[in-house]
Order: sequence, then C-alpha cells, then structure tokens
Amino acid sequence: MHELSIALGIVDIAEKETKKAKKKKVELIELEIGTLAGIEFDSLDFIWPSAVKNTVLEGAERRINIIEALAKCGDCNHTFKIKNVYDSCPKCNSYLKSILKGKELLIKSLEVS
Repeated sequence: MHELSIALGIVDIAEKETKKAKKKKVELIELEIGTLAGIEFDSLDFIWPSAVKNTVLEGAERRINIIEALAKCGDCNHTFKIKNVYDSCPKCNSYLKSILKGKELLIKSLEVS
C-alpha cells in the first residue's frame, strides 16, 4: 500500500510549509490527482486519518480534484480521453501516444491558520 507513503509525504510537505508560514495548523488542503497517478482513492481515504493524526493536517478539510487522463495520438494527432496507459487511439487504433495529463499528484493549495 504505497498510499501510506504518499500520505506521509503530503504530511511532510504540509508541516514544512506551515512552519515556513509561521502558522500552527492547516484548515484546508487541496490536492490534484490524475487518474493515471496510480493512486487507489479508497486506500488513500482509509489511511488518511492515521497518517494525519497529531500533525498540522489533523482536522483539516481535504479536497481532491481528480484530473481525467488525456492523450494525443502520435500517428493521427487526435486528442482523446484514456482510462489506462495502454489504451489505443479511438480514431486510428494506434498505440503510439503522448499522455498530456492524468499523471498529476500535486498539493494545489494549503490554507493555514
């Protein structure tokens, strides 16, 4: 379950940024996570309370913006949504593509007090 290490990494960043801002706690954390980031959202939800206990994130509101994956075909230049990295172009069936978005795993914002 790598979601634990991801959650602990988020806690570490939040702790550092809160300290840098000379504040004590986080009121809101906003995350952007792509559908191809390899995150199991149910696992992240399950582990979150344990990971943030006794940290600046304990009690903080958490918002997750899910970024849908988008690719561009390398053969026909068609842009299309994908669910898996191995999906083919729906227009020409080529597997040659560039992933434009969907791999994000970002802390978009922190509201601290």
